[in-house]
This record gives sequence, C-alpha cells and structure tokens, in this order.
Amino acid sequence: MSLTPFYAAATWIVPLVIAITFHEVAHGLVANAFGDTTARDAGRLTFNPLRHVDPMGTVMIPLLLAVTGAPIFGWAKPVPVRPGNLRHPRRDGILVTAAGPAMNLLIAAVAAILLAFTLRMTGADTHETLALFLLVSLNNLMMANLFLGLFNLLPIPPLDGGRIVAGLLPRPLGRRFALLGRYGFVILMVLLVLLPMITPEFDFVARYVSTSARAIGHGLLSLFMGR
Repeated sequence: MSLTPFYAAATWIVPLVIAITFHEVAHGLVANAFGDTTARDAGRLTFNPLRHVDPMGTVMIPLLLAVTGAPIFGWAKPVPVRPGNLRHPRRDGILVTAAGPAMNLLIAAVAAILLAFTLRMTGADTHETLALFLLVSLNNLMMANLFLGLFNLLPIPPLDGGRIVAGLLPRPLGRRFALLGRYGFVILMVLLVLLPMITPEFDFVARYVSTSARAIGHGLLSLFMGR
C-alpha cells in the first residue's frame, strides 16, 4: 500500500515545519536563559509555526528544491538575539547558536525511539493506511531533523556552524570570517542547486550531509530496535 500524493506530501511538510520551528525556539530559549529576553519580548518563544514562517525559507526555497529534486531544506524567520544582553556574550553566544542544531538532533533521537516502538507494534510491512502514514511521518521527522541539524553545522556563515566557528576564532579573524555571511544565500544556492545541476560529483550536500544523516538515522533505529 502507498500513500496518496496529499498524505505523502504531508509526511514531509509537517516534519520540516516542526524541525525549523523547534530549531528557532531553541535559540530563543537558551538566549532567554542566559539573560537576553529579546525573543521572549517579541513573542517568539512559542511553538506556533505561524510566528516563525519566513516566506522565502519556509515556502519558496523548499518548493524550489523539491521541484529540482535537490534535498529539501528550509529555515524559519530567525529568532532575535542581542548578544550584548547575554551574561557572557562570547561564550553564551556560541551556546545559543549551538542550541538550534542540538534541538534538531534531540528531536531526531526521540523520533527514532517512537519509530522503533511503532515498528514493533505494527511491523514494517503494514497494510493499514494510518499506521503507514505514522511510520513514514516518524521516519521523515527523524531524517528532516538530522539533515537540518547536520546541515546547519556546516562552517558556512550565516549557518549556525559558521557562527560557531566565528565565535571560536580570535575576535579579529572571527569578525572577518563572519562577513562571509553576506554571501551566505548565494553560497547555499550554489551548494544545493547549481553544483548538483552541473554534475552529481559536485553534489556536496547529497554526498556528505544526506549520507551522514542516513547513516546516523540507520544507527539510531538499529540501536532502539535492539539489533
């Protein structure tokens, strides 16, 4: 049994929305814990996805990537953070930045546990539409969060990994490295769309990020299935 196109799309859209929403809220929660209440004051410490939608990153880019067959990736409207309000701006700033990918990896682990439990209860070769929808959704929730978490850890400004590197470098060098963020959108489009269109050999995201996400997902599922 296979899912209808509507349900098949829902099994990816809902996990992606959860992944990017929780990612942004994690930034805000950690910033709030370290003294910066900007996100809280702006009403962004909510899991209501409508408060975090970015027309380009949440809608247009995922659709473009889906049409071109590239790995589906997206982002929400960044949660506002003022490093100057943090108790220890340099150290706390790194922790605030790392909170987003960490949340994604945590959700991926929880999804793997739920997926393993559901597989034990229903079996992999289920013929029930609802059970199949749940299995596919949980698998996609795990994979979407693994991909988003790993992708964001790439050391490319303005991704979280780039901000972490900038925070760890000596201040003058870190500031110069952070300036690459002005070209971040172009760099991402080259990595996600242009290079894969030229040749699969240049598909860095599929060859490394997606491959790593699948390997980790398989490992998590095997762990929680007791294999």
